[in-house]
Amino acid sequence: MNADRSSQHSLLVLEDIGRDFDVSKPWLNRVLEREPRRHLQAVDGLSLDIRRGETLALVGESGCGKSTVARLIVGLHAASRGRIAFDGVDLAGSRSHARNAQLRQRMQMIFQDPYASLNPRWRVARIIAEPLRAQQLLADRQAVRDRVGELLKQVGLAPEDGDRFPHEFSGGQRQRISIARALSSNPEFLVCDEPTSALDVSVQAQVLNLMRDLQQQLGLTYLFIAHNLAVVAYIASRVGVMYLGRLVELADASTLFTHPRHPYTSMLLDAIPDLEMSGRPRTPVAGEVPNPLNPPAGCAFHPRCPHANKRCKTERPILNAVGAGGRVACHAVEEGRLPA
Repeated sequence: MNADRSSQHSLLVLEDIGRDFDVSKPWLNRVLEREPRRHLQAVDGLSLDIRRGETLALVGESGCGKSTVARLIVGLHAASRGRIAFDGVDLAGSRSHARNAQLRQRMQMIFQDPYASLNPRWRVARIIAEPLRAQQLLADRQAVRDRVGELLKQVGLAPEDGDRFPHEFSGGQRQRISIARALSSNPEFLVCDEPTSALDVSVQAQVLNLMRDLQQQLGLTYLFIAHNLAVVAYIASRVGVMYLGRLVELADASTLFTHPRHPYTSMLLDAIPDLEMSGRPRTPVAGEVPNPLNPPAGCAFHPRCPHANKRCKTERPILNAVGAGGRVACHAVEEGRLPA
């Protein structure tokens, strides 16, 4: 993918990004045990673009690197390699601190756990107003209070709730507070790291409906991190499937859920309960995710794949274009052993 060209049409472009973590033992232990340094590739060679106004979901089993991608985008981690461009500007390459700060202001993050992401010692009004003060968007106390009240109403709460503490709210209400905090700086792009996974099913639906309404009202763009494919089917316009730090399939949501191409995607979909009792043959996800410190050679999914051959065990597949705008990294699809 040509990142410069994609950035003209996309709000965010990731080009061959990677992130390694040093998981070595302390120096003395390594000397005594004669062990080298060890590095974990949490994300490896991931490229994608997120178009303005869309919801792109990243899915996969725990440990596949979804949350690391989210943290790379918002700057909580620095990429070990690759390029991240927001609205055409390379976030790592720009030397202007002021310009980077302006770009960062246009993106915010909603965290997974509404119980842990809110400071229990602060009142809700202070929590929501913190981005306004940190980014010096509003200085007048009354203007800040008015903005906080407006945000609380926007997420379905009352302005008077700003005087309460987080522990006085339910899980769904706390996540609404987290959304209000994320919206306080008028961002264009929200990174949503499993924002409904800690909530009851009925509350999940309420929060998802709120997020869809806000997207339509404010023209927001979402990166939605999830492992629940039922949630993804409801909110996403495109879906990327990750496995062991790499993107294995990318397609429109409607296409991916009706015609998955990668065997791993098919297995994830087969794990969704068949409430309609269609009787369709299903292949449950077998085995476990390999140790990321010692990933398999070739295609990382081959130890669990029913379609793997000799090539899969030795040669890493690349992400090739298939269908209308889709991409898949699979030798079986490339060779015609599976339908493209």
